[in-house]
Amino acid sequence: MDIRIHSAFLPHTDPEASLAFYRDVLGLEVQNDVGYQGMRWITVCPPGQRTSIVLHPPAADPGVTDDERRMIAEMMAKGTYAAIILATPDLDGLFDRLQASRAEVVQEPMEQPYGVRDCAFRDPAGNLLRIQEQR
Repeated sequence: MDIRIHSAFLPHTDPEASLAFYRDVLGLEVQNDVGYQGMRWITVCPPGQRTSIVLHPPAADPGVTDDERRMIAEMMAKGTYAAIILATPDLDGLFDRLQASRAEVVQEPMEQPYGVRDCAFRDPAGNLLRIQEQR
């Protein structure tokens, strides 16, 4: 069987702040930017790759209740709603770039007991980004 990951979804609370973070700080390319009824879905991906991240309005699904929307907003504010793991051959360089952008540092680069060296940040919506060093 041939199967690939096509997209991952991360919520955003401010499309312009998320766009600036993922495009200008991380260097991802914008593949799509779609607005609908005052909401925005922004698709970004690393240059030369096809797997994308879709930055979406949280709880846009009409089946989500008001209580669920409040819970999602609370979890996003705490940084416990969504996460993604990225990889780079230059972890220290990317860490410095993210730190200079004033992104919230969760963990500085370190060797983990499970065999990777990584760091962690939060994006403008509070999503956790773990970044591993490619070896």
